Amino acid sequence: MKILIIEDERLTAKDLANTIKLVEPDAEILPLLYSVEDALDFLIQKPEIDLIFSDIQLGDGLSFDIFQKIDNNIPIIFCTAYQQYTLEAFKTAGIDYILKPFNKLSVEKTLLKYKNLKERFSQSSPNFDAVVSTIKNNLINANPSVIIHIGDKIIPVNSQQIALCYIENNNTFIHTFDNKKYEIKQKLEVLEKMFSPAFFRANRQFLINRKAVKDGSQYFNRKIVANLNISFSEQIIIGKLKTTEFVRWLENS
Repeated sequence: MKILIIEDERLTAKDLANTIKLVEPDAEILPLLYSVEDALDFLIQKPEIDLIFSDIQLGDGLSFDIFQKIDNNIPIIFCTAYQQYTLEAFKTAGIDYILKPFNKLSVEKTLLKYKNLKERFSQSSPNFDAVVSTIKNNLINANPSVIIHIGDKIIPVNSQQIALCYIENNNTFIHTFDNKKYEIKQKLEVLEKMFSPAFFRANRQFLINRKAVKDGSQYFNRKIVANLNISFSEQIIIGKLKTTEFVRWLENS
């Protein structure tokens, strides 16, 4: 069985490959792919593949963008950190999924399901247009939380309460809409994936919530300043390479 893995987190991709080999020692793991672009370049060559494991959110877009652009009839198992209620669309498309963090048992179960449904998968292709629409809406409406520690308390803070996340002295902080500041353990890159598309990565230092942005102002050298509707001491500047993406984000969110 030839298996393709599409996953932008390289360690996760390798861990998944190793777990699959534990469950299915005879499986052949094809070259690991880390982006929508890489996957399209590979799949357009129409290689022989029996099964695809794919993350949903990749660094350069949703993996559904891949399967919308190719004539795909290969069964796909999606790997995601989102809870089951965000994946209702998969049921109508006959697609299986595993929740991160995955383990040997979850991979074993999904491979067994694939084998049982193999004939049905080969007979029809899922409607990715419907899946994309539903999943994008669910991702927008999903409200993940981060954990903060205050004394001996462990407190979840919902993303809707967070105006922005930022790096200060190599540590990560959140600033809430009620103007409180908390240090958290997650890196900004992790938060960016968790909170997208409701949050925008303005630059290396700042990740901002759409609800915290009042408007933008032109800045020198074709940059934009994000004007917030909360009190915050620092200017948040959008670099010229991201201004078009920022304006589009304001329009669509």
